[in-house]
Amino acid sequence: MIYKVSAADLKTLQLNDQDPTASVLQNVAVILATPKGSVPMYRDFGLPQDFVDRPAAVAKPMICAAVKEAIEAYEPRAQVLNVSFSEDRAPGQLIPIVEVEIINE
Repeated sequence: MIYKVSAADLKTLQLNDQDPTASVLQNVAVILATPKGSVPMYRDFGLPQDFVDRPAAVAKPMICAAVKEAIEAYEPRAQVLNVSFSEDRAPGQLIPIVEVEIINE
């Protein structure tokens, strides 16, 4: 089954969630919401911010690559199928929406 996840989906954080699907989707949302370097003692976790203030045409491929790499590294139970963007909030603000498939679901 394919799921769509964005950082906006992280409304509440449930530790030790017993539902494996919910746990994977929450982990993907946490990865998307976390700037790389912001977690003490775990500085490589999250997305790098080198795409900030770049033109959308440059930032989009940078974000796609960063999202795929981060999810592969930190949530191996999810396979990234596609990364699209929601641009309807503020002009120039790119919100990645990731389509993932959960492995061994």
